[in-house]
Amino acid sequence: MRLGVIAWLMAILLPWPPATASAQDATPPDVLVSRHLAEAEDLRVGSVIRLALDATGTKAREFRVAGIYEPTPDPSRLGQVPRSVRLHLPDLLDMTRPLDVPAGAEYVASVNVALVDPADAEQFARDVNARLPGVLAQPSGEAAGSAGPFRVLERFHLAIAVVTIVAATVFLLALTIMLVDERRETVGVLRLIGLPVRRILVQILLEGVLVASVGAAFGLVLALLSEQLINLFFQWRYDTALVFVRITRDVALTCVAIAVPLGASATVVASWALLRRGGLRLARR
Repeated sequence: MRLGVIAWLMAILLPWPPATASAQDATPPDVLVSRHLAEAEDLRVGSVIRLALDATGTKAREFRVAGIYEPTPDPSRLGQVPRSVRLHLPDLLDMTRPLDVPAGAEYVASVNVALVDPADAEQFARDVNARLPGVLAQPSGEAAGSAGPFRVLERFHLAIAVVTIVAATVFLLALTIMLVDERRETVGVLRLIGLPVRRILVQILLEGVLVASVGAAFGLVLALLSEQLINLFFQWRYDTALVFVRITRDVALTCVAIAVPLGASATVVASWALLRRGGLRLARR
């Protein structure tokens, strides 16, 4: 199994000295640079750069830009310009190895392993923990350092959603009561010509379902149109490929499942108090 180790270094571009004949014959190792770094330093594929660990150029080495990549969007680094470089592991070790550490004895703090089936992550972590005492293996989603803030953010969004739905329901109920009260005479005429209360309630329920369905569809269309605009604006603002808003099928179904029953229920509840009055009183005669 081939493990890819991605190392991030701060790229420090030093003045490039005139190349000698021997240097021209030697091909520097390949590296990948992020799009932001390439745009900032005007780098292209084939450019030769020098990387060092500090601004003084300690242990500076020459590298050739083999490609330019788009960094993986990271919400925790939003607003930071990812000027980064990806090196091969042997080249990275040669640059960062302390003088008193022999080759092959470097310390490794963590290793990322990509599985063919991500669903096997928990079983793989249990096997590694059982076979290698002293090694802690856990799925990346359970890492406290990265998942903790987002769990808090998810709960915060859930709390906002609950408060918004409750407030919207109260507002919808008040608006429905006013709309139903305006149809008082129509309901009174229906009562006087002999239509039972149950028949009128069924008709009102169907009207409520229809109006709520149309409103939910309009809201989904508006959300889909706004999704692209919001993503384009914030991606331009922060110069990132991060997706800020995504309307998935599950989100759309959840919205419809909440909006339609609430709209229909508010219509029926508002009409029930009106239908309890007499037909003559409703018709104002």
